[in-house]
Amino acid sequence: MPRTAAAPLQALKPAPSRRHRAGAAARAAPEADTSATQRIVDAITTAIVERRLMPGTKLAEQKIADLFKVSRTLVRQALNQLSRDRLVTLEPARGAFVARPGVQEARQVFEVRQMLEAAMVRKLCAVITDAQIAELRAHLRAEREAVLRTDVPGRTRLLADFHMILARMVGNEVLAQLLTDLLSRSSLISLMYQSSHSAEHSQAEHVALVDALERRDARAAVKLLDAHLRNVERNLRLNPRVHDLDAALRPAG
Repeated sequence: MPRTAAAPLQALKPAPSRRHRAGAAARAAPEADTSATQRIVDAITTAIVERRLMPGTKLAEQKIADLFKVSRTLVRQALNQLSRDRLVTLEPARGAFVARPGVQEARQVFEVRQMLEAAMVRKLCAVITDAQIAELRAHLRAEREAVLRTDVPGRTRLLADFHMILARMVGNEVLAQLLTDLLSRSSLISLMYQSSHSAEHSQAEHVALVDALERRDARAAVKLLDAHLRNVERNLRLNPRVHDLDAALRPAG
């Protein structure tokens, strides 16, 4: 009988030892914890930016843990990170709350934004490409559509993202991260102090700024950006007209 050819030998990998398996699991656990913590941080930040979480809202640890199917320890880590970012206030014996920025903090946030974004726009004028202009035009169309259909969360996110896109086009990740933090805090400030500020007006100012960037006109771009941020700040009620209880409760006339 003809002999059947033997199957080629294959190298067998030794089964991982118990110690090796334990070590791999130990390395994977911190990575999973970090990912879960960041998911919670991102979700809360997005809810604040899109005006689904109001200043002063209590952030119950157990509810968040149940929602994300994680331990309260990971929720606490996320809340601590948000506290460092000034988006959450931790109060002893009371828990965590969405922050309520004061008037002085609001003014300081916009002052820092004006300094950072003016330098950002000035630099961007020197390096922006035609492809990036096209990307900004597409974003402006999305902004306009959200404004027209009165999509409040959508337009809020898009109007804030416009400034983030500019920062990323400069190519400086540190600047982009700083601006991300400032924009999140600006969203909280708007929630507390915003009057009848028109999203449509802000969108039109974005269009004018992109026009200046397309012309590579740094002076005009900086001037338009400064006016835009001042208009946003001006439309916040940072100068309350009533200063005491007697004045607040006294009948009109």
